[in-house]
Amino acid sequence: MNFDQKGLKRRSMTVEYFIENINKSIDIKLRRLNKVDEQKRRIYDRDLHRPGLALAGFTNLFTYKRVQILGNTETRFLNQLDDKTRIKAFDNIVKYKVPCIILTSNNKLDKVLLDMATEAGIAVLATRNASTKTIFLITDFLVDRFSVYQQYHGSMVDVYGVGVFLVGKSGLGKSEVALDLVERGHRLVADDAVVINRKGEKVLIASRNNIIDHFMEIRGLGVVDVRAAFGIRAIREKKVVQVVVELLEWNEGIDYERLGLDTKTTRILGVEVPLVQLPINPGKNITVIIEVVALNYLLQQHSGYVAAEALEDRIKRSIDGESMLNTRFGSNYFAKDYE
Repeated sequence: MNFDQKGLKRRSMTVEYFIENINKSIDIKLRRLNKVDEQKRRIYDRDLHRPGLALAGFTNLFTYKRVQILGNTETRFLNQLDDKTRIKAFDNIVKYKVPCIILTSNNKLDKVLLDMATEAGIAVLATRNASTKTIFLITDFLVDRFSVYQQYHGSMVDVYGVGVFLVGKSGLGKSEVALDLVERGHRLVADDAVVINRKGEKVLIASRNNIIDHFMEIRGLGVVDVRAAFGIRAIREKKVVQVVVELLEWNEGIDYERLGLDTKTTRILGVEVPLVQLPINPGKNITVIIEVVALNYLLQQHSGYVAAEALEDRIKRSIDGESMLNTRFGSNYFAKDYE
């Protein structure tokens, strides 16, 4: 399987998209305090900014292209100023092309300041959450939206809590295997079109294509709606990619891995992920094998246990023990037991 496709990345988003989607994604409940054309302002940066220094008059390093957060400190600073100074301080922000301003902890702006923001075309929003929580939630949302992503052909299934990404050539039965796993109580994340986002440096998050949703195409049967057929327990929205299982056509000329001592990996969007290659031949129960792949992953992650290494160690200890006995008693000592 080739994962060499270059990752894509969103360059910006409109303030309108930001407001509509963040309220659907997380419990922050941003409320609009004024009415402006939210499509004319765009957010380019995933980081946020608290403009305390800008309000005080120092704007040399003012990162105005970021979402601006006004918490208790900033609003109380404005409130303790006289009217003329307050207007001058707030003008240090609105004279720049700021995407939007968010007031935390249900803080409010004077009507004069709100009118200044409206005239400048800056959306002013409010939330009941404190500044720390607001910054955490919005940053997480923006990091997710600005992360590197790519869409791959395959099936993503949550097996015993392990995110297993099934890949391979078309027609090998990835969807059938995924459907069998769902029938056995596991959960489908996506089929056919799997969208993978790289979050941070080492985490890959898989989700479905919104158009395909949780529908599956099974050759000979047709389209299956997994959510309607198996219920809400059979699906999940997102899952971390932890193991890649590549289904291969059986080829007698290839020497396949038998012990599992040589751990294979593959790179998706620059992140190393364990790779298991499973050749398909008649009589092989791929579904059960994938369940064992997930269980082996859990054993290795939580206890450091690798079955192949344990067996190899046992064989070595057995050989070493027999060698010591032969050295002590002679090689003919055990021969009489078999005469």
